[in-house]
Amino acid sequence: MGKSVLITGAGSGFGKGTALALAVKGHQVIATTETQEQANELGKEAPQLQVIKLDITNATDIAQVAQFKIDVLINNAGAGQTGPIADVPIDRVRHLFEVNVFGTLAVTQAVLPQMVARGSGRIIIMSSVAGVMSGPSFGPYSMTKHALEAMGKALRAEIAGQGIDVTLINPGPYNTGFNDRMANSMWEWFDDKAVNAPAAEMMRIVGSMVTTGQLDPVDVCNRLVELVEADTTTENNFMPPEIAAMLAARLQG
Repeated sequence: MGKSVLITGAGSGFGKGTALALAVKGHQVIATTETQEQANELGKEAPQLQVIKLDITNATDIAQVAQFKIDVLINNAGAGQTGPIADVPIDRVRHLFEVNVFGTLAVTQAVLPQMVARGSGRIIIMSSVAGVMSGPSFGPYSMTKHALEAMGKALRAEIAGQGIDVTLINPGPYNTGFNDRMANSMWEWFDDKAVNAPAAEMMRIVGSMVTTGQLDPVDVCNRLVELVEADTTTENNFMPPEIAAMLAARLQG
């Protein structure tokens, strides 16, 4: 029997791919998008999905989730920003936290009451490899993903006894367009007057490394489908799996 799955940020990338893959397998998918324009486009393209506008920073939009029976929530919506910590505009960092952390928490809190009442449910949180490591240029984004790691792990421990499962998925560089947009975002405001202007070349090198040789996002979408259907989950799910070995070696070193 199919599950009712609500996915945030389903207008593109992992969210869209996973929504379509779940629908093929017979699940009832509520695919949400940040804007009405995105919702209209996705609704025309994929009539098998139930599509609604849900900006996770908008309280009125979030209140809509109460009308749906949700077996699984996939917290996929997110924003990206790169740049040196010494120079990144605080407003941009605040925006990242509003979307990636506070928005994700708000949607989760809106969905949990019905899961608690039923004694069942699953929350899947889109973290990142950046949630367990950080480096030049990607500090702002990594800060928010570290916060999601703390949120997800605390929540997993707190509500496991109520029949609700919480798990995090941690992709590396996959070719959805998100990494490219994020790598370029710092050049909207960073210039030679910045404190870290001499580090500009390093920022370019790191950005190029992250956006070169990106992987097929279908693998992450398939893993998300597996997590929806699994009887049990692990705390983290690193993608590709070999990243877990790399991280373990790094931590031991």
